[in-house]
Amino acid sequence: MNKALYYKTLKNGSVQCGLCPHHCLIEDNAHGLCKVRVNKEGNLYVELFERVTAVSLDPIEKKPLYHFYPGTKILSVGSLGCTMKCLFCQNYKISQAKPEIYNQTYSLSPEALIKLTGKKPGNIGIAFTYNEPVTFYEYVLNTSKLAKQSGLKTVMVTNGFINRKPLEELIPFIDAFNVDLKGFSDSFYNLMTQSKLEPVKKTIRNIVTSKKHLEITNLVIPGLNDNFAEFEEMVRWIAGEIGERTVLHISRYFPNYQLKIASTPIKLLSELYEIAKKYLKYVYLGNVIDAEKDTTYCEKCNNTLIMRGSSGTSIVGLNEQGNCTLCGFHVLDHI
Repeated sequence: MNKALYYKTLKNGSVQCGLCPHHCLIEDNAHGLCKVRVNKEGNLYVELFERVTAVSLDPIEKKPLYHFYPGTKILSVGSLGCTMKCLFCQNYKISQAKPEIYNQTYSLSPEALIKLTGKKPGNIGIAFTYNEPVTFYEYVLNTSKLAKQSGLKTVMVTNGFINRKPLEELIPFIDAFNVDLKGFSDSFYNLMTQSKLEPVKKTIRNIVTSKKHLEITNLVIPGLNDNFAEFEEMVRWIAGEIGERTVLHISRYFPNYQLKIASTPIKLLSELYEIAKKYLKYVYLGNVIDAEKDTTYCEKCNNTLIMRGSSGTSIVGLNEQGNCTLCGFHVLDHI
């Protein structure tokens, strides 16, 4: 265990965590909602400090990041716990697991992880993913600082449920974010994730202000967050608050964890795709096979720029500066 950041000790020996908007009040020997922060005699500890559940070299597109060094690989690392309790979680075996029950973690210090990245051919850096990186915040922060010193890229795949101060401390050391915007109503967030929408929107705004690379993922669940009017409100907000060139991944849901609703119909995803394209320049479908909706086209001349498929990613219409080879329009900052 290691002492946590962002908490305060109360007079009765309880602690209040300040890492995420839940602001958990944690009694002695109890855990916060994330399951991995524990109060020991008025001090908050990270129970699984420097312990991970998964490390794998992935295509950057799997994060998903489509406009951040396309075609490269990144070393992905995850731990345990989450700041949300999504009934449809795709990684519930680690995000909702209790540390005292889950026995498949192993020790990997930030220094050891940095060393490991150098042994992976084609690797550009480290992605904190699989479970919610906010739950192992101290590890992410320490590792990211070392990664920057080593010239590595850093990526955070997150639900965005984090308070402003810890986010602002972390942002200088993270190069790219993918934020899972799970819906666009408080009722959905309350019912399906036991959290709130507004803090996620604030996180997205803060990332944009920092000028770090940002892509957004929206997992579409039939009957729960697929209302056309609400979806259009979301993409209009993205275009207005963040910009029409924001990358949006519309992802197909599959039954998992506690939610057994049937998988998202492809037709529904295509209809939402067309709505999003009215406001955003770069929209992609995830968890489906659709070559056209997985390809990047130049927004000015419609030249094919990046093709993605089962065999990998091919950059066919961009030069080394990220400009369209046909019309010269600048598309990607990171290539």
